[in-house]
Amino acid sequence: MPTPTKILNIPGSALVVLIGVAGSGKSTFANAGFRGTEVLSSDLFRGMISDDEGDQEATEDAFALLHIVLEKRLRRGKLCVIDATNIRREYRAHLLEAARAFGRPAVAIVFETPTQLCIARAGSRADRVVTARVIREQLKAMGPQSDEDLLSEGFRKVYRVEPEDRVEMRRGAAARAAR
Repeated sequence: MPTPTKILNIPGSALVVLIGVAGSGKSTFANAGFRGTEVLSSDLFRGMISDDEGDQEATEDAFALLHIVLEKRLRRGKLCVIDATNIRREYRAHLLEAARAFGRPAVAIVFETPTQLCIARAGSRADRVVTARVIREQLKAMGPQSDEDLLSEGFRKVYRVEPEDRVEMRRGAAARAAR
């Protein structure tokens, strides 16, 4: 029996926060489902700052730049997809604060990818390798992310995506009507 399609209703001016460890499929999902201009990737901003997307020493500057672009896009009512691990509540708090400041809804998409698959994916990257130890540390730091906890942070909707899921994105007017 085929896997049923998960429908994700995304308001056109939303903040979409992808949550998951390295190798969980966030970037692949973002690049397949959203315009390049809508995806604000921490790796991309690290690359802009240091010419190396994996340069962790550039993280603080990268996120400072990401937040500037986020605020400019939210002010204009543009969809913003945050492609970073976003595994800690305190990381997400700044994003949610910006969405609230501009009256934009926030949607969380949690990637529930098995640890071994994350490790295999991250280890096979051509541009940089994230070690199994780092992924396990991220999983520990992430801990359980219950829908109730994420909703209490300020997300309007929480979706969960697994590797085998078929996903259909509904955006804009269709998403508003489905709320």
